[in-house]
Amino acid sequence: MDETESVPVPPDELRCHRRDGKGLRCHGWRLHEKPLCQSHFLNGTSSVELEMQVNKGGNLACQEKSDHEEINNNGETGTSNVEAEMQVNVEEKFECKENNDVEIESIGRRTRSKLRRTDEQYKQAKVKSNSCHQCHQIYKRVVECQKCQRKRYCVTCISKWYPKMSENDMEDACPFCRENCNCTTCLRRTRTGTGNIDMPTNEKEKSQHLMYLVHLLYPFFKKFYREQMTEKELEAKNRGLELSEIKIQEAMCKNDERLYCNNCKTSIADYHRSCPKCSYDLCLSCCQEIRNGYLQGGHKMSTKHVNRGKGYLHGGEPVLLPLVKKKPSNNQTRLISRKRKRLIAEWKVNENGDIPCPLEKLGGCGYERLELKCLFSNRWLSKLKKKVKKLMKIHKLTDELQSSKNSSLGSTLGGEIDSCNKKLRKAASREGSVANFLYCPSVDDIQQQGLEHFKYHWVRGEPIIVTNSLELTSGLSWEPMVMSRIFCVILHAKDSSNKVLKAIDCLDGCKVEINIHQFFKGYLEGRAHLNSWPQILKLKDWPPSNHFEESLPRHSAEFLKALPYVEYTHPYLGILNIATKLPSDMLKPDLGPKSYIAYGFREELGRGDSVSKLHCDITDAVNILMHTADVTPSSEQLTKIENLKKMHDAQNQKEFLELEHGRQQIFEECLSKSEEKLYDPLSMDASDGSALWDIFRREDVPKLDKYLRLHHKEFRDVYCSPVDQVVHPIHDQTFYLTMHHKRKLKEEFVRSFYAGVEPWSFVQKLGEAVLIPAGCPHQVRNLKSCIKVALDFVSPENIEECIRLTEEFRTLPRKHKSKKDKLEVKKMCIYALNHAVEELKKLNG
Repeated sequence: MDETESVPVPPDELRCHRRDGKGLRCHGWRLHEKPLCQSHFLNGTSSVELEMQVNKGGNLACQEKSDHEEINNNGETGTSNVEAEMQVNVEEKFECKENNDVEIESIGRRTRSKLRRTDEQYKQAKVKSNSCHQCHQIYKRVVECQKCQRKRYCVTCISKWYPKMSENDMEDACPFCRENCNCTTCLRRTRTGTGNIDMPTNEKEKSQHLMYLVHLLYPFFKKFYREQMTEKELEAKNRGLELSEIKIQEAMCKNDERLYCNNCKTSIADYHRSCPKCSYDLCLSCCQEIRNGYLQGGHKMSTKHVNRGKGYLHGGEPVLLPLVKKKPSNNQTRLISRKRKRLIAEWKVNENGDIPCPLEKLGGCGYERLELKCLFSNRWLSKLKKKVKKLMKIHKLTDELQSSKNSSLGSTLGGEIDSCNKKLRKAASREGSVANFLYCPSVDDIQQQGLEHFKYHWVRGEPIIVTNSLELTSGLSWEPMVMSRIFCVILHAKDSSNKVLKAIDCLDGCKVEINIHQFFKGYLEGRAHLNSWPQILKLKDWPPSNHFEESLPRHSAEFLKALPYVEYTHPYLGILNIATKLPSDMLKPDLGPKSYIAYGFREELGRGDSVSKLHCDITDAVNILMHTADVTPSSEQLTKIENLKKMHDAQNQKEFLELEHGRQQIFEECLSKSEEKLYDPLSMDASDGSALWDIFRREDVPKLDKYLRLHHKEFRDVYCSPVDQVVHPIHDQTFYLTMHHKRKLKEEFVRSFYAGVEPWSFVQKLGEAVLIPAGCPHQVRNLKSCIKVALDFVSPENIEECIRLTEEFRTLPRKHKSKKDKLEVKKMCIYALNHAVEELKKLNG
């Protein structure tokens, strides 16, 4: 017989009201004036559960408050404020209705749902009161922010993720209030703010900037307009019409498209010639060269890198690898190049003055005539010219720029700056030159002085170093572990252990795959090859996207806050940044920001250094050092490095002496004489420096070009192979001048009765922003592990240099890495001039 059958079941009014999960009611006898049996009463039941059970039964009369008291494990009674409020609500809604079970049941359902929600909210509130905003874990010791009074951070997260903040700092204002919280939730938030920028707000200052812009852009516009009118006059002459009778047909090109010349790959700003049959497009520069009989920019180049084996990288003998016949040999390449040159030479102007479409082997169809077309409407440029002339007449501006070197303002500022040594940094030791120092203001100096000092140096093509740029930021962390987590969070990586990066090994210039965690671990601790040679890895343009702000929204906003001279550098609101004046629906060039994350090594290795090789940007640029880490090698590793460097020197002596027929010994004698003449910033106290910069003057480019062409086989590139082919020594980006070559460069031109060629050399420190003018060749070597962020901009002072570089790039071979023009600087200048005129019209009424 069942145990339940042996014990008599009590009547409903004396039966325990406790129910189990299936709704079955307890068979026990309830205690006097208690709703529970002895067993359930002693075990304890919360008031919320009790009321739910009462509602299910539907026939319990109103109980005393003592019936709803919570009994804890120690047998003590107590009622929380939340539960007491629940009991009051229940007592207000419940009445004793023994004969109306339906009404009690309906009220019970509504009350149960309300009580259930309130209990869950209570539990969430209790958890939230002790949980950390960073890790969402419950800790007994959390620091609560007194500013917002709602964010809390545990001590563990404070020490791990915010080591520079104390608990008192957290209480005053938490990272969330300071806008530098790097938790997963905050990193996902898109920050579309423009930073704490200080743009001109009054109409007078804004008008001055716009007039300055018109003054600098109008000389370019006049030259551009004259070139187009010359082509239009030739078209009228060839067709036997008057100039006023010529109407140029507009080309079908959308705003989100770029139109390139099919021959030189340069972007087309407005007038060009196009084939009506095959749509072959030719820019005005190529048209002029065809008429003069020396068309450029169409020849090919062949790049060939030979892997001589791992041993060769450190002075060993090269490995003879089997030839793979995938590419044409040098003889075949020469034949193809000669054939193409012959076809280009045969492409001539017709007797009536028309330019025919080239043959199919040159990309055309051979049609008899290329028609003149335009991108802007026919009379738009002429109307713009009239507006500018009228404006300049009103404001009494001249058509030509005056050299600021001879202006009274330049003389005044020059004396003022030279008298303040704190704002200057020595960067060269050129004899008989006054340009051995660079302007080096702090953020506070910029706020006090404005733009005049900047313009004084910038118009001369001098770099500028701004210190303490990070003081303008909120302090968002750029630590490697934060950047590693960003890679997983922002780029939606589910498991970082399975995610790899494609980094560049600086020793052989080849890409390697490495786990994201291992890469950033090496950033902090260093990595080495099997022979103890430092493995220097770098990430260029990381994250791998043209939209830095979309991948790293918080860090992008942080970088914008650190920008100095925002009137020039800000990518959206810079009033003197010509790149910001393009229409919103037009395809814009990718000017950044872009990050550069790389390891470093203080001593110059001579092979496999962490460098950005010598190059020249078509735009101006600003580069800010956001984070750095010092890796100290062991004494044992340093000994092995020195032994390997001796093997490298022996290999260099053998190969270079054979190539240069003993010239190396002559130059070694010269170096001993010139050693003290070259400025070396590392010889000074620069222990806190992180990156060594060498920036050459524009006027030294021809001499630098000559030196590199003469000594190109003394440099090593991919696979540590000597540089065999030189198309353009600077634009090829294959050279890095070590201290040895910088000394030799200076000595060689001194001996040749030239002024010595020496770069501005300085060490960039944490938080410093380096501004590089367009047209200045420069190279960088990391002394420590560095995270830098760079941004390109286009200043009106350097428009002439940008256009000169564009013309220089168009003459490069067709497959050159610097060939394609994505800046469209001429079109950019026209839109910027029109924007300035329209804004001035609004300001002046």
